Amino acid sequence: MASKMATKRLTKEYAMMKKSPPEYITAKPMEKNILEWHFIITGPPDTPFEGGQYHGRLVFPRGYPFQPPAIQMVTPSGRFEVNKDICTSMSNYHPQSWNPAWSVATIITGLLSMMTSDEETTGGLVSTDATKKQYAAQSHAFNRTSVQFKNAFGAI
Repeated sequence: MASKMATKRLTKEYAMMKKSPPEYITAKPMEKNILEWHFIITGPPDTPFEGGQYHGRLVFPRGYPFQPPAIQMVTPSGRFEVNKDICTSMSNYHPQSWNPAWSVATIITGLLSMMTSDEETTGGLVSTDATKKQYAAQSHAFNRTSVQFKNAFGAI
């Protein structure tokens, strides 16, 4: 169960995301649990992810915004392991570097930046651009068959 502070902050962040979504990103909390958010990163042009649709999940602790979320990808991308926590400076791997001023938009934008880089990290994968392009081409079909995707977004 979310704390009052976490609920207030995440509700405000959702309103901001709806009003002004970051480029290539869609995100929303689950209807019955504001601490669990699902997002879609659309692969940016001129990257091996172009045209892909990558579903991920943020799981916020009760103590948000003073504690960082866990970050996981659900859709295979060739860049991150699926359903495994990803190590970033904005994730539960590094609570000491967490900044409460960071938002859902900041976290996912940072993940997108990391996705398009070759930075090694726990939860990351090393693959060729050809492999990443293949995953991009298969991503929509994967999401259409994913129960998690359907629960979070319906039929997009």
